[in-house]
Amino acid sequence: MQVSEVPRAVAAAMSAASSVGLVVDDAIVLHDSNKLTLRLLPCDVLARVAPVGNQVAQFEVDLAQRLIASGCPVAALDPRVEPRVHERDGFVVTLWTYYEPVPPGEIAPADYADALGQLHVGMRELHVPAPHFTDRVEQAQQLVANREQTPALGDADRELLDDALRGLKRAIGERGDAEQLLHGEPHPGNLISTKNGPLFIDLETCCRGPVEFDLAHAPEEIGAHYPGVDQDLLRDCRLLVLAMITTWRWDRDDQLPNGRRLGAQWLRRIRAALHG
Repeated sequence: MQVSEVPRAVAAAMSAASSVGLVVDDAIVLHDSNKLTLRLLPCDVLARVAPVGNQVAQFEVDLAQRLIASGCPVAALDPRVEPRVHERDGFVVTLWTYYEPVPPGEIAPADYADALGQLHVGMRELHVPAPHFTDRVEQAQQLVANREQTPALGDADRELLDDALRGLKRAIGERGDAEQLLHGEPHPGNLISTKNGPLFIDLETCCRGPVEFDLAHAPEEIGAHYPGVDQDLLRDCRLLVLAMITTWRWDRDDQLPNGRRLGAQWLRRIRAALHG
């Protein structure tokens, strides 16, 4: 979120929580990306705030409720208030349960794989409109093609990313593997360790595709603990995801610390994987 918008976003979250009877005197910023994540005190609620024009908050709220009802390991909305989206001053606000982190915080690979497997079982039974994973690949392709938005990306690297994105998307699609609803980005940053076990957060990235696309976002050792994985497909998905996140690092608006340095490293990995 733009720095200039943060104070207004914080005020919107505090106002939304207060309007439903929660006591709010302070807000602590926990994470700032496309959404602002806050811990509101003393009510101890987690607030997620996004600009009205760039969010899928209602989809996330509805999906979380359905997954929790199915026993899936996902973070819950705050039980003290009605599960809905609040709109304030050009922002949408959702209110979630705050989970105190459980040390040491690192989740064992077998537990990680088990939680993801449980999530996939629950998602397999849901029939909700969601983008296809290739839609996200196409967004990356459009960014690569937009020289104004990616001005620092050299011609050779631009061609490399375009070839990787286009070729891998086609190769994965041509396999015709089974597809289902996915988390979309179940990386370690979206899995929290709680006293109730590992819980997935941030459902806004949900899409449809093979489960290997989800596994490609998780650490490599997770795939060894997930049953029935197509290792060749997983290998292609890992390289595709690497090409996608590399593309984001060259976006002139990317705010990830050291993002450009990571982007350069990842370009070398992609080139080595494709050309040896």
